[in-house]
This record gives sequence, C-alpha cells and structure tokens, in this order.
Amino acid sequence: MQELSEFYIDGQWVKSASGDRHALIDPSTEEQIGTVALGTVGDVDAAVAAASSAFPGWAFSDLADRVAAVERLRHAYEARLEDMAQAISREMGAPIDLARQRQAPAALRHIDTYLAAIESFSFERMLSPHAPHDRILMEPIGVVGMVTPWNWPMSQIALKVVPALLVGCTMVLKPSEYAPFSSALLAEIVDAAKIPAGVFNLVHGDGMTAGTRLVEHPDVAMISFTGSTRAGAAIVKRAADTFKRVGLELGGKGANLIFPDADADAVARGVKTCFINSGQNCNAPTRMLVQRAVYDEAVEQAREAAESLAVGPSNQEGGHMGPVVSARQYERIQSYIEEGVAEGARLVAGGSGRPAGFNRGFFVQPTVFADVTSDMTIAREEIFGPVLSIMPFDDEEEALSIANDTPYGLTNYVQSADGARRNRMARRLRSGMVEMNGQPRAAGSPFGGVGHSGLAREGGVFGLEEFLVIKSVSGWGGDNRS
Repeated sequence: MQELSEFYIDGQWVKSASGDRHALIDPSTEEQIGTVALGTVGDVDAAVAAASSAFPGWAFSDLADRVAAVERLRHAYEARLEDMAQAISREMGAPIDLARQRQAPAALRHIDTYLAAIESFSFERMLSPHAPHDRILMEPIGVVGMVTPWNWPMSQIALKVVPALLVGCTMVLKPSEYAPFSSALLAEIVDAAKIPAGVFNLVHGDGMTAGTRLVEHPDVAMISFTGSTRAGAAIVKRAADTFKRVGLELGGKGANLIFPDADADAVARGVKTCFINSGQNCNAPTRMLVQRAVYDEAVEQAREAAESLAVGPSNQEGGHMGPVVSARQYERIQSYIEEGVAEGARLVAGGSGRPAGFNRGFFVQPTVFADVTSDMTIAREEIFGPVLSIMPFDDEEEALSIANDTPYGLTNYVQSADGARRNRMARRLRSGMVEMNGQPRAAGSPFGGVGHSGLAREGGVFGLEEFLVIKSVSGWGGDNRS
C-alpha cells in the first residue's frame, strides 16, 4: 500500500491538513493499492501563496536560467523513466509496454519540442516599421492553476508545466485523484532538478474542494484545464468572478472519413487508433464514416481488427489492451454499449460485460457497432472507452454533414489517396486538428479544438503563447532585454 499524504509546496514536502483520503484501486485486480490525501482549501491557499511569492523572481529571471532549469528537469525525468512508466501503469491501468513506449516518454517529447520552440521565440517584438519606437512585450501571465486528467497523466502535465516554466510563470498543479502516483514522482523529479522553491507546487485533491478553490482563488491568474466538457463548463463559470484566463482542453467525438481509395490498412488503423489506451482518449476516432461502396467490406475489416485485439492486465508485457481506469468508468461504458443495442445499432464485435476469461478487473470488450445513425446516443456522446461506431455515407457532402453534426471539434481524420479531396475535407471539417492517411501531426503542431472541445492550444510556440499576456509600449528606448 502506497500512501500519499504529503504535498509539494514551496520546495518542501508538507503534510496535508486533510483527513480525507481517496482509495487507489488497481484497475486490473480491483484491489486497493494505496490512498491519497484530498487537499483542503488551506492546502491550496498555501500552495498559491508560495507560487505568488516566487513569481516576481521567476518572471524576471534570465531566459537562459529558465532553459537550464528545464534541461535539468529533462535529465532528472529521464533518469526516472522506468519508475514513471511503472507508476502510470499501476495507477490508471495502461499496459506496461504502452506506459514505457508512449505514456511516460511523452513528457520527454514535449520538453524537447518546447525547448526547440523557445530557441527562436521573441518576448520583445516590433509593432511595425511605421512605429519604430513601439514594442509588443510578451509577459508571463502570473500564477497558473493546472488541473489535469488521469488518461495520459504525464503528457497532459508536461504540456502545461514545461511552457509555463520556460516563459516565467509559477504554478500549482492539481492532478486527478485517480492518477496521483505519477505526479508525486514528478514532484520528486522537480526537486531533484533544483527548480527554485515555489515555482512548482503540487496539491492532490478532488474537484469539489481543491479544484474549486484553485479555480476561484483571487491570486491565480489563469486556469489550464484538461478534462471533460462538463467540468470545463463549470470551471468557466467559477472563474468568471475573478476574470481569469481559462485554457480548456476538453472532450471529442472524432470522425474518421474513409473513402474507397483509402489504403488497405485504413480501417484496421482506425480501429487501433480508436482503441489505444483502452479508448480513453479525447482525440479518438470513435465515429468511422465509410463511403457506401466499401461499407460492408469495412465493417468486416473492423470486426476482424477488434476481435484480434487481446485484452490483459496492466503489468503484463505485450501489445494488448488493458482495463479502463475505474469501476465508475467501467459502468459508464457498459451503459453506453447497452444503449447502443437498445437504440438499434448493429453489434459487430464485443458487447457488454467483461471479455471471456475475466471475472474481475475493469476490462471492457473491444466493441464495434455498425449501422449507427447520428441521432443515436453512442454517436453523439463521448464514451471514453473502446467503443467504435461505423456509419455509411454516399458522397463528400454527406460525409461532412455527418462529421460536423456534433458539438465537439477536436480531431477528425481523412483516408483517401486523392490529395485534392483530402485538402477539401481538411478545410471544411470543423475541428482544431485533422490527421490524414495515418500521418501524425509534426512535433510542435498545436493540439486543441473548437466548440465543446475547448479553444486552448498546447505544444510548440502555440503552447508557449498560452501562458503569456501582451503588453503594448510606446517610446521604447532601445533596451533589447528578452
């Protein structure tokens, strides 16, 4: 049993004032493996006070010193990479190979991308040749409250912590109470990297107490949140009275448009992308839209791909799918599968209940529905589990109509050999990101959506700018400090 009862505040491990504990359950076995203290209003206040005190010194420190600090952080993180993979696998159920290959290293990839972006980033900019004595200054916004999810814990945390450090913000991190092991380890790594006291602070807790206080705190200038659309809406309302900037990375209901000239692996690739991390991905292509001429063939290919996917415990090596994070998440996904059947979708693979051979653990069958229509619940709501909905279309206009018939707008996907068609689709799909023919977006490209998926942008130059405010100055005297 691992008990997390201390928070990292002002460069010290501090015993929580809270007597409340959240039980940590192994998703593969349903056995309790630890507890985490749920922070109080006082714990959050202490962390914000430390960040506020540290802000002036960090904001006006030399950029070279901040870069050196992040480089030390990278070195310290890399030294604990296996520990981080084990922590993530244990807390949220990612298979250990996935944790080693993608989950834990994601933070290193983000650090490298941000370090590359900061090399050419300008904090002092000329307005225009017509105004040679005007300057636009990009300045750190202040203390940032960061509220992060459990599904890709280090990826989401690094996307916020690293750019904030580089541009001169201080911060208070409240990670999900379902994934506290990895963030506690990150605090150890921050300490080993000798990040100045108060710049990074960690408070564990739930949304109702610690999260709400962080959002409402008058000394917090910005909230950067990744999580559900429902929670994002609540955060915007609670932050309004203190006029905070709110950066939101929310849910998704991605459409994957498959045309007859798509490559032979397009359907299987779409299934795999939908089911990675047990389907617990905001940018998963959960709606597969297939042109009618190849629809029946695609449904069969999707069935084969789903049925070939093994399911196993998180500590087992291999390319299998692990459990979902919690009993609550398991029951939520089961209810969606049952509703899909009740509303008339054709069950092609999987279904309700655990996979064969499992009588415990939060394991969900890789599930595929065909003949789904846009009015069905499984086509409209984010399930956050390994459930794929296949829908037919006749032409490009109908494909776009179906794809855009959602309040979400995170990532859409296009599969076609016709470059002109791909470009037409990319321009008209309503989303913050479009991936085509299985080609991932390049390092430094912005991650973010539109509509109910939020409007924040993370990664590269765009992620740095999220934590900056613009100051317009006239009569500039030639000081080139940056």
